[in-house]
Amino acid sequence: MIHGPALFLAQFMDDQAPFNSWQSVCAWAQELGYRGVQVPSWDARCLDLQRAAESQAYCDEIAGIAADHEITITELSSHLQGQLIAVHPAYDELFDGFAPAAVRGKPQARQEWAQQQVRWCLQANARLGCRAMPSFTGALLWHTMYPWPQRPPGLVDAGFSELAQRWLPLLDYAEECGVDIAWEAHPGEDVHDGASWERFLEHLKGHPRANLLYDPSHLVLQAMDYLDFLDRYMDRIKAFHVKDAEFRPNGRVGAYGGYLDWQERAGRFRSLGDGEIDFGAIFSTFTQHSWEGWAVLEWECCLKAPEQGAREGVDFINAHLITPASKSFDDFAGGTVDAATHRRILGLDRFSQ
Repeated sequence: MIHGPALFLAQFMDDQAPFNSWQSVCAWAQELGYRGVQVPSWDARCLDLQRAAESQAYCDEIAGIAADHEITITELSSHLQGQLIAVHPAYDELFDGFAPAAVRGKPQARQEWAQQQVRWCLQANARLGCRAMPSFTGALLWHTMYPWPQRPPGLVDAGFSELAQRWLPLLDYAEECGVDIAWEAHPGEDVHDGASWERFLEHLKGHPRANLLYDPSHLVLQAMDYLDFLDRYMDRIKAFHVKDAEFRPNGRVGAYGGYLDWQERAGRFRSLGDGEIDFGAIFSTFTQHSWEGWAVLEWECCLKAPEQGAREGVDFINAHLITPASKSFDDFAGGTVDAATHRRILGLDRFSQ
C-alpha cells in the first residue's frame, strides 16, 4: 500500500528555525502530521552525506532523531548531483551553482564530484534502509529538444549512448547497494517524457536498477496523459512526488512559456488541490497495481506560501490514501465452491451420464 504523508525537504531547508537543523525540521514535520521526509542529500543542514555513506553509526543516529519524532526517512535524493553527471557546455555556468566552489568552471572535475556524490548517496540510502534514490539524469541533448535546426541523423542515439555510459557504472553500484535509481522525468533533463525514457532504457540495456520517480505535474505542463504514463511504466516507478499543476494555454503563451516568470506561464505548479491533477485516479491506479512506496509532497507552488502548502498537504494526502480491500465487495453473495460445483455450473456432468 501507499505510505504517507511524507514531505520533500529541499524547498524548506533554510538558515532560519525550524528549517536550519535536522532535529528541528523533523519536529516541525511531526507537528504538521507528516510521517516521513525525503531528504536532499546535498543539504548539510540535514546530514553529512560522506559521513552517512561511510558510517552506519551515523546513519543510525540520523534515523534515530527522525524516529524520536515519529518520522521515517523515505529516501535520500540526489537531484542536484545527478544533474551534474551530464551538462551541455551551454549550461556550464548556470549549473555551476549546484557544485562546490573548488570544481566550478571545471566541467570534468565537477562531473567526477557528482559521480562520487551519487555513489555516497546510494550507499547512505542502503545504510538507512531506503529502497530508492530519486535523481535527475542530466542533459546533453536538451538544447536540441525542438528540431530546428534539424537534428543530424544519429545525434539522439549518440547523446543517449554517452548518457548511458556515464550512468551504467553508477547503476552497477546501485545493484551492489540494493537501491534503485529513480530518475524524475523532468523538462531540462534528457529523460523528460515516456519516449525519452524508453530511449534511455534501451541504451541502458534494461538495467534492473534503472527506474523512475513519478511526478504528474511535469507531465501536465507537457500536455501529456499522466494516467496513461502511470499505467505504461508502473513496473519501473519506484518513487512518487505528489505535486499539483495546471496548464492553461491561450493565444499569447503555451507550453514553452514565452520566457515568462512562473506566475505568468500557461503551465504552473500549484499547491495540492489548487491545480487540475486528478489525484483520486492516481492513488487508485497505484493501489490497483499494488504499488508500495511513499506519497511525498513536493511543494513548488508559484502563488501559495510553502508553510501553508505543507500544512494543507497533510490532510490532502491523508484524504487520498487508500487501504486496499481485503475481500471483494460481492463476497457476501457467494456460496461454497468445490470441483463438483464447477462441473455442474459448466454443464460438464451431463457428458458423463
